[in-house]
Amino acid sequence: MSGLTVSLKVTPRARRPGVLGAGTDGVLRVAVTEPPEDGRANEAVIRLLADALGVAPSRCTLVSGAASRQKRVHVEGDPARLASSLARLPA
Repeated sequence: MSGLTVSLKVTPRARRPGVLGAGTDGVLRVAVTEPPEDGRANEAVIRLLADALGVAPSRCTLVSGAASRQKRVHVEGDPARLASSLARLPA
C-alpha cells in the first residue's frame, strides 16, 4: 500500500472549514464545521484532506485518532506527488 501518512490536528465546529497549515511541530492543522459526533467530523476531515490533495476520499483512510483531535490519515497514491501537493498547502 503506497502513499503517505499525514498527521493532523483537527478543530471541529469551526466557523469556516479549511486547511490552516502546518504548525511548528509539523502537524497539519485543519478545521471542519461538523461536530465530533457519530463520526461526522472524521468524515469531513477525510473529504477536506482529499480535496486539498486532489485525490478521491475513498483513497484516504483514518489510521488513528477516531475520537481525538490528533489524527493520522493514510492517503493512497504516488508518495512524491502527494508530498508535492502537501508542500503547496498553506504554511
